[in-house]
Amino acid sequence: MARLYTSTVVDVPVLIHRAKKAGPTVLLTGGIHGDEINGVEVVRQMIAKKVVKPKIGMIIAMPVVNIFGFLDMKREFPDGRDLNRVFPGTKNGSLASRFAYQMTHSILPHVDVVMDFHTGGAQRFNAPHLRVDPMDIESTALAEVFHPPFLMHSKNLSRTFRDTCSKAGKRYLLFEGGKSQETDKKIISSAVHGALRVLHHLKMLVDTKPLIKETAAPILIKESKWIRAKYSGLLHPKTQCGQHVNKADVIATITDPYGTMRHKVKAPHSGYIINVNQTPLVYQGDAIFHLSKHEDKEPAASSL
Repeated sequence: MARLYTSTVVDVPVLIHRAKKAGPTVLLTGGIHGDEINGVEVVRQMIAKKVVKPKIGMIIAMPVVNIFGFLDMKREFPDGRDLNRVFPGTKNGSLASRFAYQMTHSILPHVDVVMDFHTGGAQRFNAPHLRVDPMDIESTALAEVFHPPFLMHSKNLSRTFRDTCSKAGKRYLLFEGGKSQETDKKIISSAVHGALRVLHHLKMLVDTKPLIKETAAPILIKESKWIRAKYSGLLHPKTQCGQHVNKADVIATITDPYGTMRHKVKAPHSGYIINVNQTPLVYQGDAIFHLSKHEDKEPAASSL
């Protein structure tokens, strides 16, 4: 795509495995944000397990999409832009925009299904979940096959990879779990086995031994709310990500460094904690918890 300042060429590896028999083409992507290591590890494990060699169709794997950010452990491209906010890109724009353009025009036309693996931002730990637009019926149905612990309704944001895939008529699954610059075995396992269930559903797996049984039905989250800090100070979370809390439960405390102030953060309503801010220090107004509202035990009926 480009050279470093030292004139060293930077290549973005794209692994392609095609079966002899025709079938769907699945794209696996990790590291669209360079510091989101969980997604890189998910795709890496699927390559290492050799499940990316399909019985039918084709699997395209890109473990590290944003190789520039990965080298520096940064979310953005070297031009300071968020790759996931410049799609579908332009041929002669910024570096990030040119990269998005190449993905949109060189890879996406060959693809039927996209599974894109992300994490929370800096110090924000996400419970493992898929985000789907409820208006995208085909992707929602495939999300149920993935069978994540949480299934969250979320509209597509303009200029994201998800929005570009949707407009191109591709089925797209956005996985979120864990936080940036860290790996989490449970999060990675949830993502890997969800992806395996999708590949099994598409009849692409040569060997189904790696599959694990589905657990309880995904919890469908149709609405959620961010809880923000009312005071600046030291944050002490009292709940874990993915935990259910009741209205008025104390989910954290905020203290000053001097032992004179201690504020209890209470849940404004019952719901599941789907994101926890794990930073030790917060300013007034910082988002500290993401709490579900009106969640359902089972997702809407699938059209599959």
